[in-house]
Amino acid sequence: MTEATSPNSSRRHHWRKDIVELAALFTAVGVADSVANTVAHGPAGPVMLYASAGSLLAATGFHLWWSRRHGHAPPPTDTGAAAPDSPAEAPEAGGQETALWRMRTTVQDEPGSLAALCTALAAQRVDILSLQTHPLSDGTVDEFLLRAPALLAPADLTRTVAGSGGAQTWLERADAHDLVDAPTRMLGLATRTALDSAELPLALRQLLGRCTIHSVPARSLRGRPLAEQVPAEGVLDEHTMTFRDPSGGSLTIERPQLPFTPTEFARVRALVDLDTRLGQRVPPRRDVLTLPEGNAITIRRADTTDRAAAREMHDRCSADTLALRYHGPVTDADRYLGHLLSPRFGRTLAVETTSGRLVALGHLLWDGDETEVALLVEDAWQQRGIGAELLRRLMAMASETGCESVYAVTQASNTGMVAAMRGLGLPLDYQIEEGTLVITARPTGVPAHRSAREAVRTPDGSGRR
Repeated sequence: MTEATSPNSSRRHHWRKDIVELAALFTAVGVADSVANTVAHGPAGPVMLYASAGSLLAATGFHLWWSRRHGHAPPPTDTGAAAPDSPAEAPEAGGQETALWRMRTTVQDEPGSLAALCTALAAQRVDILSLQTHPLSDGTVDEFLLRAPALLAPADLTRTVAGSGGAQTWLERADAHDLVDAPTRMLGLATRTALDSAELPLALRQLLGRCTIHSVPARSLRGRPLAEQVPAEGVLDEHTMTFRDPSGGSLTIERPQLPFTPTEFARVRALVDLDTRLGQRVPPRRDVLTLPEGNAITIRRADTTDRAAAREMHDRCSADTLALRYHGPVTDADRYLGHLLSPRFGRTLAVETTSGRLVALGHLLWDGDETEVALLVEDAWQQRGIGAELLRRLMAMASETGCESVYAVTQASNTGMVAAMRGLGLPLDYQIEEGTLVITARPTGVPAHRSAREAVRTPDGSGRR
């Protein structure tokens, strides 16, 4: 047993310390008595007091002058901290700007590996706000939400992680929404999915970050099988996850820049299972508007139950109107409705008259990592502002869901669609190929990754025309 932990040695230390303290006390009392006798009875006592007071005042004045001239500051209390002139070590309380980062890295599954990583981050004044672990067979994937000094470059942060044992590091800027803890976020995404069938792709994208989601129908317009057969439990293949869609098709999620973990696969499967159990659902909200000429219309969400009414509207539309909308044979227009009205592939707004007649449809379609907007207004109801109102509402939906860009495919001669897009007051990009005009808008005002579509898909999303 060491001396520091021995009770006997502790007692010996106590009485030795007491003797030393008593000796110091007696010495101090003796010195004080000698000084008091000298001041009280000696002829030079008052002179000694005045001289001591003057010396103290002079020393104080000199110290103040020296401190102001050289900006002297008391030393830091933490002896292990780095020099204060290092920019990465400036305290956040002093007003230094910070940035939020989402980081994922793989560390060895052994004691001390995570501690070494946290210590390296602390040395760079990086604050760990949250941490999630994803166990793997050959290691552990740690996902961090970090608050780092704004002057700390991403490359420096990545090198710090690599130097402390992190591998396959991925870094992305975060925002205030990422401050929500994982259980709360999952509950919020589950609530959104439960209220609206169209929310599932958006919830998955918010959960997984930047990824591409493909909803493939079971069959094409002409009956050709499209979707692959997927096991009921789904398939995880590193950068790809595939699930069975309740409509009979398949749902594929791709993220080339970052492999999926089993934890993420389990979370996605839980949301897909919830969506499957609840079936098709659309919020029942209805808005009644009055057109300039006095007619009242109702705008509401549409789904596949409106398919018969949409076919009747097709019958009342001219061939030119249908051709401008569907960019193909007019006889195929009815076949597109099953895909367009399904909440799985996007959101659809319907316009009804007071008698319940369907006179216009507006679609916001999820197309991988992009979003398409499309309008169809019955001939007798055109030029009344219905298309512009639908477009404004659909763009507001796109902005709420975080879509960076929304594109519309039409003909160069469709001046009504061009005018409606320009009336949004948003940044627009134009691309014309063989008479087909692609207009790309940015709902949030942020530049899109691509200015316009590189290819045009058929309205059922089955491939290029």
